[in-house]
Amino acid sequence: MKLKKGFILREVGDEIVAVPSDEIFDMNLMITLNDTGCFLWKLLERETTFENMVSAVLDEYNIEVSDAENYIKKFIGTLDENGFLE
Repeated sequence: MKLKKGFILREVGDEIVAVPSDEIFDMNLMITLNDTGCFLWKLLERETTFENMVSAVLDEYNIEVSDAENYIKKFIGTLDENGFLE
């Protein structure tokens, strides 16, 4: 899994948003990320697997495996539905 090229993270006030760079002109492709979403986004900037993402989340956060898996599945689903993934 990997993000499509052409997106960058920006701080806007107290929020972190992923926005299209000059390569992509569709401003509908913008998403606000929480801290965990930002963490996962950075993992997806280079190719990774679901299993690696789960492992990284478990190393970073004190949560149950099932909670990590469910959150990641939901996050990936949202990105995929909105055209952020290759």
